[in-house]
Order: sequence, then structure tokens, then C-alpha cells
Amino acid sequence: MSASPAQATPLPRLLVSVRDPAEAEAARLAGVDLADAKDPERGALGALDTRTVREIVARVSGGAVTSAVAEPTPRDVAAMAASGVDWVKTGIGPAPRGDGAALAALAAAAPGRLIAVLFAEDGPAAALVPHLAEAGFAGAMIDTAGKRGARLPDLAAPADLAAFTAACRDNGLMSGLAGSLRVIDIPSLSAYAPDYLGFRGGLCRDFDRRNGIDPLRVAEALRALRPSRRDAA
Repeated sequence: MSASPAQATPLPRLLVSVRDPAEAEAARLAGVDLADAKDPERGALGALDTRTVREIVARVSGGAVTSAVAEPTPRDVAAMAASGVDWVKTGIGPAPRGDGAALAALAAAAPGRLIAVLFAEDGPAAALVPHLAEAGFAGAMIDTAGKRGARLPDLAAPADLAAFTAACRDNGLMSGLAGSLRVIDIPSLSAYAPDYLGFRGGLCRDFDRRNGIDPLRVAEALRALRPSRRDAA
């Protein structure tokens, strides 16, 4: 994908959450498009300290990296942006946090690099996308807040996911779909043309997000994505 997150593409790329530099390097060598630096035992937005994130960025030199912030404040966003990541993620509630000025202040702390994380448990998200675009966000993704039960396809209706990715394209935002996904989810979710599909547990040993990334499962995910890429091409 282009370094510009506003340049939408119909070809889903593979995002995999990694918890340390060694895991990030292994994921990069396995062919992962985007390493999402986070602590998998602390949920969808398990922020790592900026020192660890810097080490991950250095280890995957030439590859794309994103990371979440511990608190959705301009100060935390700016600090994570300074770590060298390509994009910073921050959680956003079911209604835009505060007013437009508050959202704009968050986006201004990482110009062109802030990604909103919306949770499937909060309901349809398409209506929030224009507010995020107006505030200056670079993209948005839907994830699941819970990581030990329901998957994204269990919580979000197909029409809602299609409306979300379409709203992102219409508003010039990068889009992502994640949430306890398995490789078997790739064909159906690829049909919505998100920019990224995000994984952790589904690509780990024994499907346990606390275990390490399994390169064989990464390869399986990439093979599942290739038909989508050929069809779009």
C-alpha cells in the first residue's frame, strides 16, 4: 500500500499484531504488510511503551508499523507519533468523542497519521466516518473489544461492514477490519474492500493470542488474500 493512508485500494493487505521486536521481524519476513505493535494480553488497544515501539520500528526497517496509545489524548498521540510509527491508533466511542474540536486536536497531534479504532460492540460505525474525516483522521478500523469470544462477523452485520468501508472510501480514509478473525473469514471480508484485514490469535500457535505468531498460518492467510488481489487487478 502507498505511504498515503488516504489513497484507498480495493486490495486488502495483511495486518498482524506483534508484541516485541523479534515477533515483528518474524512477521515481516513471513510477508506481513503491516506490523501492529501492541500487547496482545491487554485487548484491542494494548499499548506498548514507546521504547519498545521504537525497537520494533527499527527491526522492521522498510516495513509499515502502527501502534495504539494508552490514552486518547493529544499528548499521548504525539509521543507515539514521535516513536517513528507510520500510523497511530486511538479508540473512539460510539459517538464522536467530545466535539469536532476535540477530535481535530487528536488528529493534529499526528498529522495525516491518526487511525480511529471503533468497536463492533458499539453498533454500526459508518455514520461516524464523515466526522473523523472532517477532523483530519487518516483512517478508521472496526475491531472487537472482547478477545475471548465473538468474532467480528458474529457482531457486525454484512450491510454495516459494507457501509463502513464504503464510507471510508467516500471520505478518503484508509479502512481496516479486525476482531478475532480466522483465515476462513478472508473471502467474505475481502468483498467489502477494506485496505487491511487485522489478525492476531487466528495466526498464532493453537489460535491463542498469547502465543507467538505462526509463520505457516501467516502464509495461509496470504494465500487466501491472493485471489482477491488477482480478481481486483
